Amino acid sequence: MSDEAAAILRAKLPQETKIRSGGGWKLTVADAAAATGLSLADASSGLHVLVSEYRGHLRVGEEGDLVFIFPNGLEKPWETRDAITRAWDRALGFAIGAARFVVRAWVAIVLVGYVAIFVALLIAMMFGGSREDRGSSRGGGLGIALLRMVAEALFWTFHPFSPFRVDMGRESWTGRGARRHNAGPKTPFYERVDRFFFGPKKVPPPDVDALRRAVLGEIRALKGRIGIGDVMRVTGLTRDEVDPLMSRLLVDYEGEIDVSEEGGIAYRFPDVRKTVQALEADRPEPVWAKPVVARPLTGNSFGEDFFIGALNAFNLAMSTWVVVNGLTVDRLIAVLARVPKRLWPEPGTPIALGIVPLVFSIALFLLPLGRALYRSRERKRAARENGRRAVLRAVLDKAGTGGVTARELSETYRIAAGVEPTDAELTREVRALGGDVDIERAAEADGVHYRFVDLELEAKALEAEREAASDDEAKIGKVIFSSEV
Repeated sequence: MSDEAAAILRAKLPQETKIRSGGGWKLTVADAAAATGLSLADASSGLHVLVSEYRGHLRVGEEGDLVFIFPNGLEKPWETRDAITRAWDRALGFAIGAARFVVRAWVAIVLVGYVAIFVALLIAMMFGGSREDRGSSRGGGLGIALLRMVAEALFWTFHPFSPFRVDMGRESWTGRGARRHNAGPKTPFYERVDRFFFGPKKVPPPDVDALRRAVLGEIRALKGRIGIGDVMRVTGLTRDEVDPLMSRLLVDYEGEIDVSEEGGIAYRFPDVRKTVQALEADRPEPVWAKPVVARPLTGNSFGEDFFIGALNAFNLAMSTWVVVNGLTVDRLIAVLARVPKRLWPEPGTPIALGIVPLVFSIALFLLPLGRALYRSRERKRAARENGRRAVLRAVLDKAGTGGVTARELSETYRIAAGVEPTDAELTREVRALGGDVDIERAAEADGVHYRFVDLELEAKALEAEREAASDDEAKIGKVIFSSEV
């Protein structure tokens, strides 16, 4: 019935312009019932659906009455912005996916294929050419140097006693003999190259179902009575994000709202407590127990990155040498055919073995360099999020005892984020949690003191609700029927 009631409200409310307030809407359950003819119970359930759908908020009046606030009315101005964001994300994801595919193909063609071609070319340059030109050719000396570079890279990459050794997935040798590592599935080589140039894949954000499971775990652990602070504790969501979520949960799990005489809000979900297991349930981990960590630059070991970088550097060096010497296909054919040097074609602009691998090798090196520069932004973003969660923890711990000082919040933020918060950042976080400056206690605290009245009243209301909650709510009672034979 809640969805049907929401549909009636959605159709009728826009016609009642008298309940508009500014650019948004403010309604009580009685307002909605009077405007639509719905019962109070149906109007209440329908409003909760609309709060969830239109990103509304819940507030409590001085007399304990619920006020449903819709900042955008029954409109969704964010849909265009979200659609553009989703389209951009899809386009960016497609571009990155296509780029990853190109890089993986390039691994097979360039990092392996060009290395083989260039090594064959060096061998030909070392042993090819006519006898009178072989001794004076610079190709032999350069070939020896480059082949030695490749040999050294391979030696330090795969030698069992090298500090840069890479285990490419088969056998690993120690001084005691051969033994196989059982460290789990090995990462394919192309995937390591992909991570070297494009970095490890992003961890997807938690979905709505994961957030719901966390909140339901909190409900069961707290005797079916939770508040906004409890939801923020396990989800890390802001107050503006929690209100729509709670309204949806009230509808889906037959919850109720209790308002204390002082105006504290407690959400009751007695039916969610039903269980045949132990009554005592563990609370889910708080969000600040899982610090946000910036993604590593590649996710590979140093040895793996060294080997991949060495291959690309070899291609870069060889393609540069090919371009500098103008080794076109015709000149290379002359070299391989042992044509005397004086009869070689004039130098030209090599494309297949010069320009192409040179440009791509440079580009492939620029990718991790660019990500390394961008990674500082990811670190700052992760630090800010950890600081925000630390502030949330301090506020939830101290809200019920009269608030917290700005100095305490700043120190908490600094410990979690590693940097001092600016005054603007701290003020923004406090306001997002519903805090305000407590003038009376500011002098005693020798500085700014914040009080969170809503969370304080909520804590008192929840304490009373949980003390009154009976364990019988969680029991299913005596079994009177079973389909078991």
